[in-house]
Amino acid sequence: MPNDSIVREFLLLGFSEVREMQLVHAALFLLVYLAALTGNLLIVAIIALDRRLHTPMYVFLWHLSVLDLCLISVTLPNSVAISLTDRRSISLLGCAAQVFLVVVLVTSELGVLTAMSYDRYAAICRPLHYELIMTNTACGKMAASSWFSGALFGVLYTASTFSLSFCGPNIVEQFFCDVPSLLKISCSEDLVAINVSITGGVALGVVCFVLIVISYVRIFRAVLRMPAAEGRAKAFSTCLPHLGVVTIFLSTAFISYLKPVSDSSSVLDLLVSVLYTVVPPTLNPLIYSLRNRDMKAALGRILKGRFLLPPLRDKISVSCC
Repeated sequence: MPNDSIVREFLLLGFSEVREMQLVHAALFLLVYLAALTGNLLIVAIIALDRRLHTPMYVFLWHLSVLDLCLISVTLPNSVAISLTDRRSISLLGCAAQVFLVVVLVTSELGVLTAMSYDRYAAICRPLHYELIMTNTACGKMAASSWFSGALFGVLYTASTFSLSFCGPNIVEQFFCDVPSLLKISCSEDLVAINVSITGGVALGVVCFVLIVISYVRIFRAVLRMPAAEGRAKAFSTCLPHLGVVTIFLSTAFISYLKPVSDSSSVLDLLVSVLYTVVPPTLNPLIYSLRNRDMKAALGRILKGRFLLPPLRDKISVSCC
């Protein structure tokens, strides 16, 4: 292969070629990004500052918000810049970094969502043993496993993808670098490495999905046996939004990575990628914070300067006197 035919950079796909539509897309994505950024930063700050929220449920929510914050920051700002400047080129190294970060964050988020479903199962179905099951050590191991699996698959996907040859068209039919779009323009015929990586990722996704389904089946059985209608309504209001986000996240990710490369259209690819990289990070703050009494109460305490622990406040008041 001649050296001058090897691709050194890629061109990302925009949402429109019409200038007015590019500006509309940039404004819309910028508003979505700012909303997701504000919501997730708020959740991270509230949980970090209020000691009363240092429980398994909110620890996992903290990790989820950090992942959402990073995921939407990897994809949206660059897309907004492309629409504003019409400069679509991204270096080979920059594209590899995007693939690595997206895979790490998506895989880690899948692990955190699975841990959150198990936490809800333990809280609703085994309340008397909840503190014994969801110890600090257990929560730490679950969170660490999620991040470790994300890093592992990030390395596997990035290494296997960029071990392929790119010598033809360099237009990535996506608004960020992802594996399916890069496979379309690869000129390599040996896809064993990437196929093994995708198979491993799908296997992990199926296992997590099965665990989530089992957790929620047991949760719904327990909820339906509750005598009080108020208790059932509270449990459903907590679990159903979580299940909805998980369903959108997993189904669109599976569609993106499992559909035949030759049969996919760029418009469908863009829509599917938005559903699993943009929608969950934007909706999660609305689902987990604005409708949550504990989060609202914690925000009120922080705004009033009451998030410090009582002994610490007493020390401060004594030192001031």
